[in-house]
Amino acid sequence: MLDESQFKLIDELIRAALTAVDPENVVKNALDLKNSILKIQNQPFDLSEFEHIYLIAFGKASLKMAKATDDLIGRFITGGIIVSKKKNSEIRLPDKYTCLVGGHPIPDQNSLESAQRILNLVKDAGNRDLIICLISGGGSALLTLPENGISLKDIADLTKLLLENGANIQEINAIRKHIDRIKGGKLAIAAAPARIVTLILSDVIGNSLEAVASGPTVPDSTTYRDCLEIIQKYHLSEKIPAAIYERILIGAGGDIPETLKDDSPILKNISNYLIGDNSTAVSAIVEKGKSLGLNVSVIPKPIIGEAREAGRFLAAELRKPVTFKPSLLVGGGETTVTIKGKGLGGRNLETALAAVKDLAGIPNIALVTLATDGEDGPTDAAGAIVTGETFLEGLKKGLDPDLFLDNNDSYHYFEQTGGLIKTGSTGTNVNDLVFLFHF
Repeated sequence: MLDESQFKLIDELIRAALTAVDPENVVKNALDLKNSILKIQNQPFDLSEFEHIYLIAFGKASLKMAKATDDLIGRFITGGIIVSKKKNSEIRLPDKYTCLVGGHPIPDQNSLESAQRILNLVKDAGNRDLIICLISGGGSALLTLPENGISLKDIADLTKLLLENGANIQEINAIRKHIDRIKGGKLAIAAAPARIVTLILSDVIGNSLEAVASGPTVPDSTTYRDCLEIIQKYHLSEKIPAAIYERILIGAGGDIPETLKDDSPILKNISNYLIGDNSTAVSAIVEKGKSLGLNVSVIPKPIIGEAREAGRFLAAELRKPVTFKPSLLVGGGETTVTIKGKGLGGRNLETALAAVKDLAGIPNIALVTLATDGEDGPTDAAGAIVTGETFLEGLKKGLDPDLFLDNNDSYHYFEQTGGLIKTGSTGTNVNDLVFLFHF
């Protein structure tokens, strides 16, 4: 098993990663204020030129992002609305901000009401006003406002149908953006002619800005005709909710305005900035690891695909001999889990569990998986630690990792073998991290 110094090393690296992508730190690193000149990634904005400045924030990191922004430029801000997954009594904002809670991962009535209030705010903004928009992962569910005639149940039924028929997330998002009044750049359209500045903390592999929270201020590359082709591809025209199909048919015929496009004249008033992502965390791990005397390298491609396949891939990487010790191979990404059992777990825990047998008996190694939001699936764990002794620890308790895998019950396996990592909710989300150690 790992000794105290090795546990401490792992803890220091996790802390370095989470500190680097802490929303307050990410915002403060992106902004610089001198007098009334705000620089965002070195682009200047004179805040004194605006009659009103409104702050809107939504996503898992919204409260921390809003707090950092208010700390820096709060005296210039008229007011705003912040929508988060849950309340946080430790983060206090001035009374000029309305703090709301939306539904996540399933949008609910609170999501609708929050979206409507934000839409009303931006619609009232004029050409001498500035809207600062802070977006992070989870914003798509927290801020949901279906087009007229479409219900939340319609959206839920559509999503379920698309998933059951094998549609990918890009196809699902294409349709979502065309049946919602916020997504696909429609928030920016509603805010015109106001100036919009958006700071984005990405939870999307590849950092497609139109995918983060379904791109409310970003041009959308998909069309109603694309949506119709997706429906036809999966033979769903007679299965999806009638209100959704009717809107897409009308839109494909050109009788409904499209989502925001690259040639829209309002784009001259919109600036979108990526201020943090998975690579921010990986870079922090590399820097910290080297300072602690590790030989550090990075897995060049994102860790994606089925979690159990990723676990076996990582185990194979960890089984390879290394020239210099101690060493660390670090990577980032986001896997998926095909649920067939009735157990408890998440993608990071399942990735770790899939590596247990392949790493059995190998001395002086460790695999660490971590969800940067601190919440792996519906659990209170962020991930798990696997060593060469984990399999034996399980055997002593009569645990077969394959049976736990078959039941998607990774949490209870690691709960009994002592491998769970619990950071608590971090207030951020930039996908997942993996650490491969040779001590």
